[in-house]
Amino acid sequence: MSDIADKIVNQKFALVFEQLRKEGKVKSKSDIAAQLGTYNHVINSVLKGERGLTVEQMNKLVEYYGINANFLFGASLEMFGTEGGGIPSFSIAEKMFEGRNNITLVPYKASAGYAMSGGSQEYMQEFQKFTIPGMDGQLVAFEISGDSMLPHITNGDIVICEALEKNEMPRDNGVYVIITDNVVAKRIRRLKDRKSGDLIGFELISDNSVYHPYTVELDEIRQILKVKNRLTSYGLA
Repeated sequence: MSDIADKIVNQKFALVFEQLRKEGKVKSKSDIAAQLGTYNHVINSVLKGERGLTVEQMNKLVEYYGINANFLFGASLEMFGTEGGGIPSFSIAEKMFEGRNNITLVPYKASAGYAMSGGSQEYMQEFQKFTIPGMDGQLVAFEISGDSMLPHITNGDIVICEALEKNEMPRDNGVYVIITDNVVAKRIRRLKDRKSGDLIGFELISDNSVYHPYTVELDEIRQILKVKNRLTSYGLA
């Protein structure tokens, strides 16, 4: 692979390793090294960015831990599985153009108004609309501000979202836009009551480790939207 590809895979592997440790699927570098058919010092070098993973090692990550191969190459925000084919990234300049106009763009400065209005049709009428080939249905795009989801979503990116159906449950570790009193894009983890097993809220997790996870209760949430696509000024991440 190229130096750029190796760097991306190294960054994603570090995130995978931390997530697997959090979930108790691996306990140490030696643990994951054994599963990948290598040694502790090799894993340590990969995490430091001093060497890359081999194709065989990446295949084992996919096979043993259910890692999404597209995630490793930066073409998807979904770390686990391949449901929905991941979340592809495209250039804003390449993909934002007029057409059927089924995607409504909510600029960052207008996101608070979107939260307060609940995404009402009246509020949405004033915003720019565009389309992306192959993306059907009534979708909402949000302009992202900040670095809490680096390296997967960068400042100025636009995420294309689809609102969840009434009884549709978000998947753990998926990337969603959560509407409370504001609009945030985060990974999500369901929180359940220990006794009843009922859903009581969600833990919202940033990909940038500088930001600590926090929880929101169900009655705080006005809407949850699944992130389907990312538009970036930097092209394919």
